[in-house]
Amino acid sequence: MQKELKIKGQFKINWTDIFPLLIWIGVFFMTWLFMHAADHYLAMTPEALGRYFPKRYFLIAHITAGGGSLLSGIIQFWPKLRNFSWKLHRAIGYLYLLAVLTSSVSALVLASTTSYEVSWGYAFTLQVWASVWISATFIAFYTAVKKQFKLHKEWMIRSYIVTVAFLLSGFAYKIPYIQSLGSFTEVTVPLFWMGWAIPLYTYEIIRSRGSKAKAGSRS
Repeated sequence: MQKELKIKGQFKINWTDIFPLLIWIGVFFMTWLFMHAADHYLAMTPEALGRYFPKRYFLIAHITAGGGSLLSGIIQFWPKLRNFSWKLHRAIGYLYLLAVLTSSVSALVLASTTSYEVSWGYAFTLQVWASVWISATFIAFYTAVKKQFKLHKEWMIRSYIVTVAFLLSGFAYKIPYIQSLGSFTEVTVPLFWMGWAIPLYTYEIIRSRGSKAKAGSRS
């Protein structure tokens, strides 16, 4: 207990923490913009919700918990906070896990019901996306439980990439040029695939190159 209190007493914000804080503020602002655009759903009327009305509670859970996962996930990558208190890091991690499970399961329900009113391809795309989100987050949690922290960090990055993809894809579709490329289904299906697949692929390239560089320095 005394060691924990000593560590907490050493926690101070300095200039090296400006960049992580700016990133969190940026994510917070983008999350607010994204969720603010869905405020009309809170009317909870058939007119406001349209095809989502029968599954309105799943929609609200998906949006709300999705915002929570964006905010709680990014702060986990701040080394100072992680080193400051593993208990706090673990508690925020549980919040992130709960938020992802709530949002992703709700997304699967919506993708398996109301999304078919758009098209089969649209529904299938969202089902795969939510499944990747759940599986990556579960593996991140499992590796943490097994104290495989290097793997835990890698899978946490993968999980958060998929989390952020929801935000990026939503903003990308608001660009007039993107909307002009075709109908809603024609544009969103490839956009959703690109939103998480390309960032994940890019991360794997960066990670593999980093691993090779470390291996080369040891030989």
